Amino acid sequence: MSLPLFLGSEIYRGSSYGDWHPLRVPRVSTVMDLSRALGWLPRNQYRTSPRAKPQALTIWHTPEYVTALAEAEADQAVSDAVRARHALGTVSNPVYPEMFRRPATAAGASLLAGDLLAQGGTVYHPGGGTHHGFPDRAGGFCYLNDPVLAMLSLRRAGAARIAYVDIDAHHADGVEHGFAGDPQTLLISVHEDRRWPFTGALEQDGGGNCLNLPVPRGLNDTEMAAIRDRLIVPAVADFAPDAIVLQCGADAVSEDPLSRLCLSNNAHWAIVAALMALGCPRLLVLGGGGYNPWSVGRLWTGVWATLNGYAIPDRLPHDAEAVLRDLRWDRATGGRNPPAAWFTTLRDDPRPGPVRAEVSARLAHLLARPAARGNIPERYARN
Repeated sequence: MSLPLFLGSEIYRGSSYGDWHPLRVPRVSTVMDLSRALGWLPRNQYRTSPRAKPQALTIWHTPEYVTALAEAEADQAVSDAVRARHALGTVSNPVYPEMFRRPATAAGASLLAGDLLAQGGTVYHPGGGTHHGFPDRAGGFCYLNDPVLAMLSLRRAGAARIAYVDIDAHHADGVEHGFAGDPQTLLISVHEDRRWPFTGALEQDGGGNCLNLPVPRGLNDTEMAAIRDRLIVPAVADFAPDAIVLQCGADAVSEDPLSRLCLSNNAHWAIVAALMALGCPRLLVLGGGGYNPWSVGRLWTGVWATLNGYAIPDRLPHDAEAVLRDLRWDRATGGRNPPAAWFTTLRDDPRPGPVRAEVSARLAHLLARPAARGNIPERYARN
C-alpha cells in the first residue's frame, strides 16, 4: 500500500449527539469536504468505513455491554439499571438515534485498519480516537474504544510491538486500561493537568509501559516541540515498534472550548511529520477530541495533507473556503462571529512561547526514571 488511505463515512454528516452536546458539531464530514475541495482526496485513496458487527466488538468489549448499546439505540431509551452499569443515557453519553451505528462505524474502520496495514502503509481515520471507552461502559463521549480495537487488530495482523501516542487534551484512560503493563506496547499520553478524567498523573506508569505527561494550562507550540523532540520521538524510536498509532485529538488548540491549552495546529502537524520520519512500517492516525468545527476541520485536513506531503496553501481556494463558511456553531461563545482566518486558511499562526520551568521539570522527571521500570531506554534516562 503505497499511498495513504482515508477511512470515512457519511454517517458523521447527519449524526449528532444532540443539540446541546459538544459533539453536535460537524467534524469528519468537514475534513472530507475540505480535502475533496482541495483535490486531496481522490477515489483511490478513500475507503468507506464498514460498520463493525456486534460479535467483532467483543474482542475487547463485553457481550453484555454491546447488547445494551444496540438495544439502547433500538429503544431510544435506557433503564436505570443500564444507566448505572454501562453509563449509557448520561449527560456525556446520551441516547441519540445513531448511538450504536455511529461508534460501530468508527470501530469498524479501526478494525479494518489493522487488516489494511498487515503489509505496511499509512491509514488515516479521523472518525476514530474514542479513547475513553471501557470494556463494560461508556465514558467521555466514547461508547466504544476504537483505538484499543485498532491495536488488537494490528496485533492480529502481525504487528507485535505497538507504540500508541496520544496528544488529545484529555488523558487516554481507556487505552491505558486496555494495555497497561503490556511490555509489547508503549503508551504515551500528553494531556492537560487537572482536567477530566483526572487520571494520567506523572507518577502513573501503568506497570512500566506508560509515559503520562500532564501539562499545565497555556501549553504553547515551543513547549510541545520540546515534548516532541525530548520525549515522544526518542522514546518511540528506541522502542522500535512494528506499528505506530497516533491519536491526534484537536482539542488542545487555543480555540477549543473544552481545554485551556494554547497550541496551534502546526504543533499537531509537526508531530505527525516527526513520527512519519521514523520509518515505522505501519502508521495509523486517528482523530479524537475537538469541539470547535472550524479548528478541528482545519487541523485534521492539515493532518491528511501532512501524511500525503501536500503543501498547505497560504489562502484556501474558493470551494474550500465555501466549506468553512457553511459551518455553524451559533450556540458557542466565539462561534457567532468567527475570525476571517477560520474561513480562508488551514494553517494557524504559530503560538510560540517560553518553555516554562514546570514543563521542563515534568519532562526531566519522566526522562530520569530508572530504565529497569521499562518506561524509557537507559540512554535517555541518563540525559
